[in-house]
Amino acid sequence: MPNCPKCSKQVYFMEQALALGKTWHKTCLKCSTCNKTLTIGSFSDKDGQPYCNPCYQKNFGPAGVRAGSGAGTANSYQWKK
Repeated sequence: MPNCPKCSKQVYFMEQALALGKTWHKTCLKCSTCNKTLTIGSFSDKDGQPYCNPCYQKNFGPAGVRAGSGAGTANSYQWKK
């Protein structure tokens, strides 16, 4: 039986989540920044560490993503007539 990379305990089949080439407990697969529980296919990774998509964008995304907040922030150009 594999050991979870987060808690180092054995992972039984019914509680496993396969992600980043490792076998995790479903409850141990959490964002490295905000500690939000993640689900398979709905997160990003950096250097083998899982991140929820908002934290990944905030920490590693382009500068324009970190600078604004809310819908339309990046698209604030006003048309002149």
